[in-house]
Formats: sequence, C-alpha cells, structure tokens
Amino acid sequence: MCFPVLGFAQEFELSPGKKVQKVKFQLINNLIVIPLEVNGAKLSFILDSGVSKPILFNLSDQDSIQINNVSEVTIRGLGGGEPIKALSSRRNVFKIGAVKNNNQLLYVVLDKSLNFSPTLGIPIHGIIGYELFRDFVVDINYVTNVIKFHDPEFHTYKKNKRDETLPLTISRKKAYIDGTVYLEDSKDVPVKLLMDTGSSDAIWLFKDKEKGLGLPAKNYEDYLGKGLSGHIFGKRTKVNKIKIGKFVLQDAKAAFPDMVSYNSIKDLGDRNGSIGGEILKRFNMIFDYPNNKITIRKNGNFSAPFHYNLSGIELQHNGVRYVAESIADADGVVRTGERSFGNVQILFENTTRLSLVPEIVVSGIRAGSPADLAGLQEGDVILAVNGKRIFRYKLQEVMKMLNDKEGKRVRVLIERYDQDMVISFILKKLF
Repeated sequence: MCFPVLGFAQEFELSPGKKVQKVKFQLINNLIVIPLEVNGAKLSFILDSGVSKPILFNLSDQDSIQINNVSEVTIRGLGGGEPIKALSSRRNVFKIGAVKNNNQLLYVVLDKSLNFSPTLGIPIHGIIGYELFRDFVVDINYVTNVIKFHDPEFHTYKKNKRDETLPLTISRKKAYIDGTVYLEDSKDVPVKLLMDTGSSDAIWLFKDKEKGLGLPAKNYEDYLGKGLSGHIFGKRTKVNKIKIGKFVLQDAKAAFPDMVSYNSIKDLGDRNGSIGGEILKRFNMIFDYPNNKITIRKNGNFSAPFHYNLSGIELQHNGVRYVAESIADADGVVRTGERSFGNVQILFENTTRLSLVPEIVVSGIRAGSPADLAGLQEGDVILAVNGKRIFRYKLQEVMKMLNDKEGKRVRVLIERYDQDMVISFILKKLF
C-alpha cells in the first residue's frame, strides 16, 4: 500500500515492568483477528504483516469513536480499481492489554463498500501490522490461538531441535523470506516471498519466464480476494512442493494473480510472490524484525489438506432475518437451556422463539463450478445445507459444509424471490 510520509515519532511500548503481553486471538478464514482499543473504543483488527500503517474501515456497529488531528489523503492498495479517499489521523491512542502507543498514525477509509465483516462473519474494524512487528518480538501460536508480544531487550530463545531459524529481509516496512517452489516438471525455483499474515490464501506467485515461474497447465480462473483498490482475480492451481527452510509441503495450493492488481506497486524488486495464512498456520513462529530473523516450528496443522472451494460458492452476511424455532417437544413441554442464535428474541405462548439472526447469501459463483451448473445464483439466500439450518453455524462453518470432500452430494435449501427451493450438486476434484 502507498501512503504519504509523515515525520513524527510513534512506537508501541509495554507498561513499565512488563516484559511480555499475551493476547488471545481468533483465527477466522486463516486470518488473525486481535482485540484492539482505539482512543478507548474496543475494536477488532486483522493482524496483517503486509500493511505498513493501521487502517480503520468499518464502524457500523460502534456508536462513536474519537479520531484526532484529521486531514484528507488518497491511498491505494491491491486491486484493479481507482485510489480511494481516506482520512489521515494523528496522535491516536492504541492499546492491546499492556501494549500501548500514545501517538499512532491512523488512516480512516471513507468508502462504505470496503468492509471485510460480511465475508468473515464477525465485525472487523481495521487492519494493523508493521508497527507491532517492528517494536516487539512477536510469537504466534496458531494451535492455541495466542500471540505474545515480547520486549526485544528481554526476549530469550529457548533451544528446540524442532525449530529452525531463518533470515528475514525487512524492506519498505515489509518482511520477506526465501523459499523454493517445485513446479509440475519438478523443477526447483528459488523464490523470495512476502510474509503476509493478512492473506487467507496459501501462496501467490508472479509469472516470470526468465526465472522459470510458469503457470502449471492445470489451472482455473478464480476470485482470489479483495484489496483496498478492488477485487483481485487470477489463476488457481497447485505446485508439487513448497520448501521453507527444512520444511516441505506437498501438493500445495497456489495462485497466480492478475498483475493488473499490482499496478499501485511501482517496483516489486526481486519479489516473486507472497505466502499467506493457509501456509503460515501450519507453523508456530517467532517474528523477530529487530534482528531480521524468524524461527518456525511445524505444528498440528502441518499435514492438513489444503482447502479448495469445490462448490464454487462464495458467501457473505447480508443483514439479518427472523427465524422461528419451536422450544417445546412433541408433548408440548417447553425445553429449557436451549442455545439461542440471535440478539433479539420474541416468545409466543411459550412454544415458539423468534430470533434475529444474520442472513447468509451467495455473493459470487465460479463459472463452470458444480454450484453454477446446478443453477445456484448470486443473491440466493442460504437457508440449510444437507438438512442443517445454517443459522446455527458460523459463516466459515457453512463454507466447510459446502466444500466437505470430493464426491459428496450437497443439497442446499435456498430462498429466491420469496420462494424456497432445493438445489443439489456433487463436489468434484479440481485437479
């Protein structure tokens, strides 16, 4: 992302006497979501090592927040769209437990369409990255969902033969790691990759004939994600192996993004792509920007299969709807201790509960996918998957139901133009 340069000091520090701050995070679609206070308002931010300055872009569920020393700027990120208007705000107070910055620069995006909450299923208010990695040794455990922010002056490494420490290149407020990619002809290609905790994907590669980075023959056009400047499309494929240090991942998911999405980056240098959350979550890792190194250890996620969107469906939250549930059994006895799924509940004659729950809709369909060929359409409201009423589940759990395994038949109950209908299809292997 490109930002104007402002020359005033700002840094995060631990409270006097504290050497480390432990923070529990949520892992949503391979993204790390941390609690963060901005000027006293309790918000949720994505920890994104690929972003240089914090950005606030969604306050729809907040009554108010104080934003200090504001001026208007234009910023641009990944995507093929135009630059967007934003507010530059100085001297903000950021706080994560005992971690605090009293003089934080913040960008506030004014475009209401830039909102990651509907696609992740929980409120997401912004993204933050470089300053936290710069000021601390950041220990991320993807199994326990805990981050530890260590004061670099007091942090010591515990020797473990399962660990490997590798060099990090820090350039323009971003971290890069060297690795090797093995393509379909088993040719090994050394690559320099951006460490991007803000990407939910596995690995993105840039086509480079001179280097030998060619698109594998088996691929398909796909929607890859959303950047600050619009949607990102590209070719989805897989590579034989990815090697980081001594660790090798077989049959790894990969994508070759359309390079028009990178028009805002004037010079990619010798970078060959980026490595995202679907690979990073397979390791517990210690980012040490102050000493230009990273320590990694494979965890219980290491051998998990890579996730592919077999159905071709993209989902998002789209407002709310009322759902009626019976709270009495066949004999009319009212059950107690039942789990509720909405913030607003109305009871009718002690037998029916009306709950206000998020509405989940189809936000996109891949052309030629099983869902597309079966007749599912963008805008269809999902009511149930294989007989399970989906309001009982989180958005990412519903996506998992729709992409369970190759060969499985999926029956989706939808609402279209105020009529219910069932659409059925079989999940097919992509490669």
